[in-house]
Amino acid sequence: MRITGFMIISTTLPKIRRRARAGFTLVEVMISATLASFVLAGVLSSFLMLGRSGTALVNYTTMDTQARRALEDFAQDVRMATNVTWTSETSVTLTVSDNYTTTSNKVTYAWDNTSGSATYHYFYRKPGEASSTATKTTYIANVASFAFSRYDRLNAPASSDVSTKRIQISMTIATSSQTVVSATDSLVSASFILRNKVAT
Repeated sequence: MRITGFMIISTTLPKIRRRARAGFTLVEVMISATLASFVLAGVLSSFLMLGRSGTALVNYTTMDTQARRALEDFAQDVRMATNVTWTSETSVTLTVSDNYTTTSNKVTYAWDNTSGSATYHYFYRKPGEASSTATKTTYIANVASFAFSRYDRLNAPASSDVSTKRIQISMTIATSSQTVVSATDSLVSASFILRNKVAT
């Protein structure tokens, strides 16, 4: 310090208080942790929901693709067939000229309700008669129920192979996954006309 006249002038600088270090209180940490938990729970729920929706979509797409392929091949053979043998409501043998020469031009479409799981069975095609031991081509793997329907040329239910002019398929396809609800699709096809078959 120095004294000049009657005034005392201080040459020392005032002490500057150190600012306390910045930090979070316990309450702030608990609140932010709670909010973060809610956000993470929402994100996780959305992720699981999207995953389940994607799995269900894949199941339905697979069923649709299998059914479309099966119906296209069946329709082609029916339209070219010159004769039909009605084995049962779940098995039909068609005579298709020049397509299945090694099996007397015969091909069988059927629902195998003895194989597969306890609930779902296969819709398949195989060359030859229904009793043939030829290799089967599986079209749809998860068929819960299946039936062929036959009609005459006037679209009335046919009572014999001779009067059969149209064939229709109805089935229920189902797939199941561990993480999603079972996807089920009921299908009724158009009635396919045996164009090359003479019906009375």
